[in-house]
Amino acid sequence: MNKIRKLIYYICQKPNLIGIVILSRLAPIIPDRIYLKWRFKLRMGYKLNLDNPQTFSEKLQWLKLYNRKPEYTQMVDKYAAKEYVAKLIGEEYIIPTLGVWDSFDDIDFDKLPNQFVLKTTHGGGNTGVVICKDKSTLDIKLAKIKLEKSLKSDIYKTLKEWPYKNVKKRIIAETYLSEEITPENPTGDIIDYKFFCFNGEAKAVLIATERHSTTGVCFDYFDKDFNHYPFEQGGPNSKKEIKKPEYLENMWEIANKLSKGIPHVRVDLYCIRGHIYFGELTFFDSSGFEKFNPNEWNYKFGEWITLPEKTE
Repeated sequence: MNKIRKLIYYICQKPNLIGIVILSRLAPIIPDRIYLKWRFKLRMGYKLNLDNPQTFSEKLQWLKLYNRKPEYTQMVDKYAAKEYVAKLIGEEYIIPTLGVWDSFDDIDFDKLPNQFVLKTTHGGGNTGVVICKDKSTLDIKLAKIKLEKSLKSDIYKTLKEWPYKNVKKRIIAETYLSEEITPENPTGDIIDYKFFCFNGEAKAVLIATERHSTTGVCFDYFDKDFNHYPFEQGGPNSKKEIKKPEYLENMWEIANKLSKGIPHVRVDLYCIRGHIYFGELTFFDSSGFEKFNPNEWNYKFGEWITLPEKTE
């Protein structure tokens, strides 16, 4: 009875979330445009205007439907993107690949080094990532469950992010990278810098900190001069001082180069021990379903996107 009461309470408190879950199950049989309109209303709380989109969130949904270019498939494939990016900025920015496999059972762990990272090639954020800092303690069964679950996921079906529709689902192993261990960073975790780019010009960089704190991860946005943008999106701002990265200007130039000719793309980079590495390209940050506080910044980011001609 207690479980039933908890379920009823949860449904009453989160009716929109329940609606999104049900809608996701029906995604394969609902036309993309209709599906996005319904999901947008449930998640964002207002109607999606695809005829005259104004906010960042609205324009990302428009781009999902009407900016479908074949090269985007390679750009979001975590394995194939390396070749694409290397041609633009050089091999020295690419994290070395240790192997690529069609299934988990194909992986020969004896041939992998003591430390490595496993990830699926078709997106899914941290749900498809396994970090191994010591192979002798790696729970292979748990890694198999996590990665095989990720291989079954489909971002195109549930979020209508078209670039992922034809990505070949595989598992890759990469070199494990870490920062120096210090009192401020006792685990040697690396920071990724997410550049929000608009037709070849990065307008903002997101820096995520305190990932392993008890209070949760913090998200702070800065402009090119490292002035802090006065809004929250995805999480609270950090109460700690965030120092300007030493190689910020270099990363900014790389982000501009990788985003040239694209209405909007998020370029993720790392700077580890003075060396810049490419992370990934993301066309739809949080799939366009993350609220801004205050909401005026949803319009500001939206102003930075100039919509192209439709390429359905």
